[in-house]
Amino acid sequence: MTAIPDPHAVAPAPSVRAPADADPPPPPPRPFLTRLGDWASDDIPAAIALVVLSVIVACSIFAPWIAPHDPTLQNYDIILEAPSPDYLLGTDDLGRDVFSRLIHGASASVYAAFLSVGVAALLGIPVGLIAGYAGGYVDEAVSRIIDTFLSFPAIVLAIAVTGVLGIGLTNAMIAVGIVFAPQLARLARARALVLKQELYVDAARCFGASTGHILIRHVLPNAIQPVLVQMTLLMAVALLAEASLSFLGLGMQPPEPSWGSMIARAYLYIQLAPEQMWAPGIAILVTALSFNTLGESLREALDPTSR
Repeated sequence: MTAIPDPHAVAPAPSVRAPADADPPPPPPRPFLTRLGDWASDDIPAAIALVVLSVIVACSIFAPWIAPHDPTLQNYDIILEAPSPDYLLGTDDLGRDVFSRLIHGASASVYAAFLSVGVAALLGIPVGLIAGYAGGYVDEAVSRIIDTFLSFPAIVLAIAVTGVLGIGLTNAMIAVGIVFAPQLARLARARALVLKQELYVDAARCFGASTGHILIRHVLPNAIQPVLVQMTLLMAVALLAEASLSFLGLGMQPPEPSWGSMIARAYLYIQLAPEQMWAPGIAILVTALSFNTLGESLREALDPTSR
């Protein structure tokens, strides 16, 4: 016997099921400190390099309060004194505290690295982007100029530009930045040549966007990743360039300290007190290695093929 359905019965609500192929909701963003801790645990050398660079920058900022002595104060009674509790790294040929000069020299070296790379970025990135995006005769002319600058040895070209601008740390680092600019320009040009063929650039051009708008809003953000990595690596080269120019007397001028000028001064007395060269030499070595390590970590983090 067939059951007669009750007309007053309420039909059960149909169950709503999510489709099997629906994407799961995105996870909530993690705090910055959590992501920083994960990065530090995954890349311990880069984390150590970041800590070392942070300490060096802090020393350069707070040098007047950290240094135990005046870096330019001369005391002829303690010339070339060995390390002691009062003078942790000894004294130089004029009786000045090497440890205090090392701390104050960090500010000059950090300033030199950032100034030179900043000048290189301001000159090289716009020129490379314009040359790569414009193409044709503009690209050909800019490429030949870049090749001309790259054909000269870097230190020789820096000395020549410093001779034109004048002796001094700022002028020397501007010269180094001019020498570094072709490297960034060539890298930015190569990225612009690829990115100008992308569909989103064609779409922006079809909607009437200006060349400057396309370069700033579409090409530059997608071309900046390898340029940032190269800038980080150039920081280490800038430290060595500053030391070389100061060693030749074209950088920081006496009595102000820098690591390069300290090596130049200690070189004169290497047979009497060879330990005078250890502190600034090790400082340059550690800082350059930290910049290189951080740049390599940044390259791996920004490279989509390594993920």
